[in-house]
Amino acid sequence: MIFLYRRKIKMKLISWNVNGLRAVINKGFKDFFKEVDADIFSIQETKMQEAQLDETILQIFEGYNSYWNSAEKKGYSGTAIFTKQKPLNVTYGIGKEEHDKEGRVITLEFEKFYMVNIYTPNSKRELERLDYRQIWEDEIRAYLLDLSTKKPVVMCGDLNVAHNEIDLKNPKTNRKNAGFTDEERAKMTELLNAGFIDTFRYKYPEVEGKYSWWSYMFHAREKNAGWRIDYFIVSESLKDKIEDAKILDDIYGSDHCPVELDLNI
Repeated sequence: MIFLYRRKIKMKLISWNVNGLRAVINKGFKDFFKEVDADIFSIQETKMQEAQLDETILQIFEGYNSYWNSAEKKGYSGTAIFTKQKPLNVTYGIGKEEHDKEGRVITLEFEKFYMVNIYTPNSKRELERLDYRQIWEDEIRAYLLDLSTKKPVVMCGDLNVAHNEIDLKNPKTNRKNAGFTDEERAKMTELLNAGFIDTFRYKYPEVEGKYSWWSYMFHAREKNAGWRIDYFIVSESLKDKIEDAKILDDIYGSDHCPVELDLNI
């Protein structure tokens, strides 16, 4: 009798809110993209339309399959994914016009998993968009759960929430601010309780002082007065395939730093 074993493949996945792709390109992005040599590289807040891509930008991503989802509003939001392996299928948005006009979601289907790149809306000052944010959270969770009935899900992105007090420098003074409201944190808990894992906390449950976003004000990054709001979240069925989860806080160019997930899949 002959047994055939499928070799596990180690994959390096990167996610980065670049806060404007054209702005970050000459701030080390090109070198980092080449050096990190990711299998899948997801970015959020591209702030550009696909029609604005020129040869200088396109050359950076040579050798990758590129997928872009731009907001209708110019200079706002937007996501992109670059992958060495061509996906089986690509979906833009989640099928809800209210959300999809802002270019916040791209889903790639591969043989063994779905890769979902998400840029979650900010609740804004005075929490003027918190009600919308709650609707978004429920519909994104439903979308991810539907995908997970078919195959495991790997989701990444700027989720605009620090889940627990350990995930930001000053939890007490930020309790009712956008990104750390009880409502936003509860929605993250709901997502994780629905069968998903925050990969960084799975690997490093008690590590403090590791953040992925710092305000440009008050020398916040210099003081490491930051927030961990950028994530890789995966289906529970993938937890044994998580080799490592990293926050690459030595990489500059944006007010966010990249985050990394290493998977054996």
